Amino acid sequence: MPLTPVPNDHVATIVTSLEMRSKPPLRPAPPSPLRLVHWPAPASERYKTLFRRVGAPWLWFSRLVIPDAALRRILDDPAIEVYAATDRAGIELGMLELDFRVAATCELSYVGLVPELTGKGNGGWLMAQALGLAWRKGVERVWVHTCTLDHPAALGFYRRHGFVPYKRTVESFADPRLAGILAPDAAPHIPCLGSLPR
Repeated sequence: MPLTPVPNDHVATIVTSLEMRSKPPLRPAPPSPLRLVHWPAPASERYKTLFRRVGAPWLWFSRLVIPDAALRRILDDPAIEVYAATDRAGIELGMLELDFRVAATCELSYVGLVPELTGKGNGGWLMAQALGLAWRKGVERVWVHTCTLDHPAALGFYRRHGFVPYKRTVESFADPRLAGILAPDAAPHIPCLGSLPR
């Protein structure tokens, strides 16, 4: 079977899209020391700081490179809801972004916690919060996507919470570490084959 070459200055990933077509049964949210704080139309730099903190280990970069006017159109849209997961001291340790711009649909655009919280049950708590917010009146479908750059348990995590895979695509993009968008040591599990900036 043929292999498709990827330039050394690019990264390729397999993206899996998953969906839920009916509201899951209500169950108690797992306990967590975190709380969810709504950030209506957050300041761009505050948003990007949290986005980078949560997503850099997985090469999240898309919201860091779009022009500020385009980012503002997203963050100021009333159909976009951004939440920060914070600890008792108010330190932001996770993020949740819901997109209701398509009728009867909610996309879980971004769901994540800082790596230090991985494997401690907080992901289940965050997903319970996400589904509680997503399944509101008029919503008939909730969907999310993950990729092979994400945490290895991400796909199984979504499936355990009731999401069903329905589409797979291949995405490639210029490695954001080479352009200085993310730190050279971001996502060390993903080899960087190009020349890093000095």
